Amino acid sequence: MSAPRIAICVVTFNSAPLIEDLVASIPPGAAGTSWSLVFADNYSQDDTVGQIRRWAPEAVVVQTGANLGYAGGVNAAVAAAGDQDAFLILNADVRLTPGCLATLYDALGDGVGITVPRLVDSAQEPMWSMRREPTLLRAWADALIGAERAGRLGTLGEIVTDADLYQAPRLTDWAEGSTQLISARCWEECGPWDSSYFLYSEETEYDLRARDAGLPVLFVPSAVAQHLKGESAQSPRLWSLLVLNKARLYARRHGPATTMLYWLALVVREGSRAVLGKRTSRAALRDLLRPRRWRQQRGPAWLEDVRA
Repeated sequence: MSAPRIAICVVTFNSAPLIEDLVASIPPGAAGTSWSLVFADNYSQDDTVGQIRRWAPEAVVVQTGANLGYAGGVNAAVAAAGDQDAFLILNADVRLTPGCLATLYDALGDGVGITVPRLVDSAQEPMWSMRREPTLLRAWADALIGAERAGRLGTLGEIVTDADLYQAPRLTDWAEGSTQLISARCWEECGPWDSSYFLYSEETEYDLRARDAGLPVLFVPSAVAQHLKGESAQSPRLWSLLVLNKARLYARRHGPATTMLYWLALVVREGSRAVLGKRTSRAALRDLLRPRRWRQQRGPAWLEDVRA
């Protein structure tokens, strides 16, 4: 049997310091597959493209000419990858462990459209990467008792924080978007990622769309990848975008009455944390209370206008 053809699709933006270690992790991480490497660079202003040329001279590099966001970069990379059996969507700050990709591919099947690995952080500590569908009850649980605590109470939390649930393969509504293997069938039937989100909630929307099409996400703990932590929790601009996109996604999937209650839960959550002095929550609350933010196109200009 021939090895599966898998395009490893990496989205970069000012990622120069990450490229060498990322590329070094791919040959052992992709062992047992016929892999190719595709980078979509979102108009980096550092030496990202130069580092790619240095450390991965055989890679396909798509220079988008603008910052298209994560979903836009994913779509550009997949389009350049051509005919494949599957596409591995990868952040530049992910490191594959040996055999990760083949293990993920083996878990794809007729009833599964997307597989995701067990993630660890830079200190090799487990990351809570599985998620449940956003609901009104879960939004209020997060607002009133916190995401971590809610995640330990049955299915009350959106974030799955019960360590026992990470010990065996299981279907999940959606998963953290840094490392997702998407079957060719899933991509063909579900189409590209929704680039209107620019950053955050794009993986939520895509995974839920795949699930709704009968091609759900499977968590595969025997496949392991390391994801270095991002900056959304520290950046007021990014945190505000994350929160608003949660509201935007919910509004697209539900009616106006429940959307208003969901928005109110976000206001309570961010407001309570803003009172405690969190700059990120102050920015998110300010934007939640500005209706034009719901209608404005997401993108670099939008981010620059978010106040700290």
